[in-house]
Amino acid sequence: MTITPKTVRLNRRGEPAPVIVQILPALVRGGVERGTIEIAQAIQQQGGRAVVISSGGPLVHQLERCGASHITLDVHSKNPLRWPMLRRQLRKILIAENAGLVHVRSRVPAWIGLPVAKSLRLPRMSTVHGRFLAKSALKRFYNRKLLDSDHVIAISDYVRGLITSQYVGIEPRMTVIQRGVDIGYFNPAAVNQARIIKFAESMAFREDLPVVMLPARATAWKGQKILLEALARLPHRDFMCLLVGAGDGSPAFVEGLTNHGKALGLEGRFRLTPLVNDMPAALMFADVVVMPSITPEPFGRVALEAQAMGRPVIAFNHGGAAESIIDQKTGWLVSPGDVDALSSALASALALGAEDRQKIAVASRSHIEAFFSTELMCQKTLKIYRRLLDGARVARQS
Repeated sequence: MTITPKTVRLNRRGEPAPVIVQILPALVRGGVERGTIEIAQAIQQQGGRAVVISSGGPLVHQLERCGASHITLDVHSKNPLRWPMLRRQLRKILIAENAGLVHVRSRVPAWIGLPVAKSLRLPRMSTVHGRFLAKSALKRFYNRKLLDSDHVIAISDYVRGLITSQYVGIEPRMTVIQRGVDIGYFNPAAVNQARIIKFAESMAFREDLPVVMLPARATAWKGQKILLEALARLPHRDFMCLLVGAGDGSPAFVEGLTNHGKALGLEGRFRLTPLVNDMPAALMFADVVVMPSITPEPFGRVALEAQAMGRPVIAFNHGGAAESIIDQKTGWLVSPGDVDALSSALASALALGAEDRQKIAVASRSHIEAFFSTELMCQKTLKIYRRLLDGARVARQS
């Protein structure tokens, strides 16, 4: 590997621009990856230099479009025998990039990157994006490495609670920064009718039916089956259920879910589709968005995106969903796993008149703008970066 030292970039005040290095396994589609790109863009906009290290992926181009740099390294490797070599390579990269701070976003990057950053006396930061559960002492030890930093971000109060219930002494250096949504992109005013029509035509079904939408990855814990069971208890109500993303699943997953819906008597009333590129237009087509995750979501961006688009959301009252939805105002929070409660909330949502639907739309949009924008998430994160960088500078001067 040939590493070329980078010229020190100056910020608007003529000072050396801070170089923030984020490390994650890969740049594929997902909340971790989107958050990484959003923070990289904010770093660039604030006069810093953003560097992302990963094993690569389809979002590299999107990252580079905002002016950030990407360096490919196998920081996704779970083989501990490879870690010493990867650490040596990473050390060279951090020196060549004039790194000022290292921010890791997953456990393997933590095991590889945090010891290197510590040896270089660089400020270290980590974000816990997942549920962080451990059923054995070995797993708790493995997870613990992600907390071995100067500051830890938990993406929800739920995640913070999981961490503090298992590890002592973390809370003083932990901050909850909930995920944000791009309120410019997810904005009803920015979606023209042509985009909505294009989405409707791609679905090829009657537009006069109310649409119940569940956008999620094709995995069972997202709750597709329990949603179908709740809808089956509304036999006299017209609707079309769109399971967006479920169509990307394995043949066994798709067949099993399809057969489940048919067995419930819902044939012709639900459809499995791939994930869509124009999610704002898709959400504009929905009458209600459902997030019935069987196990708690660490946060759950779907709820944010739907509310930003003014759509009522129904979710189980656990995990991050309980932090972003205002029950009976921007949506419904129902008892986890309760099919009857989910069915009742669906009936209420589908029965909304135009005036009540508009009230929810206004309340939802205002709620997201005030508390869950990408801009707010980035501001809070950059504030921690500045504090850690200032602390490191003072330490070097003393």
